[in-house]
Amino acid sequence: MNKTIFITGGAGFIGSHVVREFVNKYPDYHIVNVDALTYAGNLENLRDVERKSNYSFVKQDIRDAAGVSALFEKHQPDGVIHLAAESHVDRSIVAPTDFVLTNVLGTVNLLNAARETWKDKPEGKRFHHVSTDEVYGTLGETGLFTEDTPYDPHSPYSASKASSDHFVRAYQDTYDLPVVITNCSNNYGPNHFPEKLIPLCILNVLNEKPLPIYGDGKYTRDWLFVVDHARAIDLVFHQGKNGESYNIGGFNEWQNIDLVKELCKQMDEKLGRASGTAEKLITYVKDRPGHDLRYAIDATKINTELGYTPSVTFEEGLSHTIDWFLNNRQWLENVASGDYQHYYEEQYGE
Repeated sequence: MNKTIFITGGAGFIGSHVVREFVNKYPDYHIVNVDALTYAGNLENLRDVERKSNYSFVKQDIRDAAGVSALFEKHQPDGVIHLAAESHVDRSIVAPTDFVLTNVLGTVNLLNAARETWKDKPEGKRFHHVSTDEVYGTLGETGLFTEDTPYDPHSPYSASKASSDHFVRAYQDTYDLPVVITNCSNNYGPNHFPEKLIPLCILNVLNEKPLPIYGDGKYTRDWLFVVDHARAIDLVFHQGKNGESYNIGGFNEWQNIDLVKELCKQMDEKLGRASGTAEKLITYVKDRPGHDLRYAIDATKINTELGYTPSVTFEEGLSHTIDWFLNNRQWLENVASGDYQHYYEEQYGE
């Protein structure tokens, strides 16, 4: 195999789709999935590739600097696609230090290991840092985030990701580390952990539980189908320019309340229930602190320079997502019950 690529956080929602994209598309790459298997890391996401000859899994916490360095020394990776992160805004409000340790310190540990490993032969190497549009702050009713939008994070989560972005750029400037950064909009799709809005609503409709909507429901997000995000990461990793940032969006702006109503409509149709059944479950709840009104990505740069466009509309992607959850009830039940956390021991032992 001519290249070894580390994908950190590869057992998570987005990471598992990136791992699948690279394992299936590049059989001559050795893809090493590096994941600590915290609550959102689920190896059941990768059942379809775990036996592939070009795939390996390593359980490693990126907060452990010595462990990260040893891993780099052992495998001598040619590239890193860094997705490992604490990512849930609500959790960051409750436990901000956890986000600093993983998202900032963990990123620096990876940068240090990459710098040491590649110091003599940086040619052909690449550190791809995957970030979020939340680093830009919030928008009014008009306008879009571009790669030149000043950073203005409003939550502990977005502040930790903004800090990690700055460290990645600093290592490019200070040490000539070959880096690229992507900032994406909200992802959705198969394997999504059910603390997030879309899978939570799917699960709650199935169980006829309330669908919680913050505030007045008019918070607006640009939604990106996770399979399209994986394709975009592939493009940037292979064709992006060192030192550049690329915004990845889905060209799909939706207010939360309109999104949930569309989900309810599709769920009623797919479950054979009367129209309006699911929508009766919508429940407005107290808003969370620091809630940004609107995010919207301008993805012109990646479109014009690398030829990226989304493959599905939001309605199509949502339909695919609901179908996946309905056809994978056991996965959903394992996540809801916590049984998925035993999969590592079953597959790999201690």
